[in-house]
Amino acid sequence: MTNKHALIIDDDAYNVYIMERLLDRENISYTAVTDTASLELTLSNLGKVDIVFLDLEMPKRDGYELKRVLSDYVKDGVPIVACTVHTAEIRNTRSLGFSSFIAKPLDIERFPDQLRRIFEGEPVWETK
Repeated sequence: MTNKHALIIDDDAYNVYIMERLLDRENISYTAVTDTASLELTLSNLGKVDIVFLDLEMPKRDGYELKRVLSDYVKDGVPIVACTVHTAEIRNTRSLGFSSFIAKPLDIERFPDQLRRIFEGEPVWETK
């Protein structure tokens, strides 16, 4: 999956670290945003984005608000994946137009297949 670039939006440094390591294993470059106040600035200077991993519960601005912000910067068709421990949010994310849902903690064994399926256009809705 070379030449792919992911955007990670999560306020937890450990979660970002784990996502970065998983993406490294798949040869996918990434940009991480841990402070949502700087999201628009980062987006305006960011080149191509092929996938977005978006945490839902963050201070100041939650993932639902940020999904609306992303629509101004990220091309249509780019998958926006809810990545959260709050598995009860799966119904909300589906109804609000997220492309997929992957529950935390991320599963190192399942992640490559989840990623492949998302890039192939298959929605992934997994709470385990």
